[in-house]
Amino acid sequence: MKLLLLCLGLTLVCAHHEGNHDVVTSNFDISKISGEWHTVFLASDVKEMIEKGSIMRGFMESIHAWDNSSLTLKFHVKVNGECTEMFLLCHQANENGVYNVIYAGFNTFRIIEVVYSDYIIFHLINVNNKQTFEMLILLARQPDVSPKLKERFEELCQEYGIPEENILDVTKVGGCLQARGSDDAQASRQLSECCSSSFSSIFPCMASVSKAALQLARSHLDSLLWLFCFCW
Repeated sequence: MKLLLLCLGLTLVCAHHEGNHDVVTSNFDISKISGEWHTVFLASDVKEMIEKGSIMRGFMESIHAWDNSSLTLKFHVKVNGECTEMFLLCHQANENGVYNVIYAGFNTFRIIEVVYSDYIIFHLINVNNKQTFEMLILLARQPDVSPKLKERFEELCQEYGIPEENILDVTKVGGCLQARGSDDAQASRQLSECCSSSFSSIFPCMASVSKAALQLARSHLDSLLWLFCFCW
């Protein structure tokens, strides 16, 4: 009987480790987080930061990792009820998986854990006019996540002192899904692909992009200016 219980215990331990072998908590391969993402959960120690109308209530569409480990974030926020496209260039700090970006103040965020093909969890600290708040952000490749992952996020919120009532299920509030995959989204990808080209091929690439991409560049000149400066 003791031998049977021992075997059962070893089986459960092995199953636990096998089920979590894809979770990465350090030495991140930043290139593997590129691609499309969905904001699933937002949490903050200051609840107003995730409530309706907050500029921090963002709906991620994609992340692009550059060769120098910087990140381009493409997401939407609702302004006057309309989904507005945003781009942010985030520079890696002196630590793997830690980034700085100016957005509604100075933000430092780091990767807590990631399964490259499934989800990623960030911890963010925002400092603005000597006021500080923290956020936890769960992004997933698909908008539906398992109950186990939800429990994991809630556990992390407890560890960071964020109460359960300050956790927002973004999938239940309308996450600008209608803005994903639009002509603008396709045009943005074309512009990003040009930007990743070598200097000598940028102009031929720009000459071949679609009319929609050129219209997007004109209509979002301020948002895209950093993109081309960064490339050059």
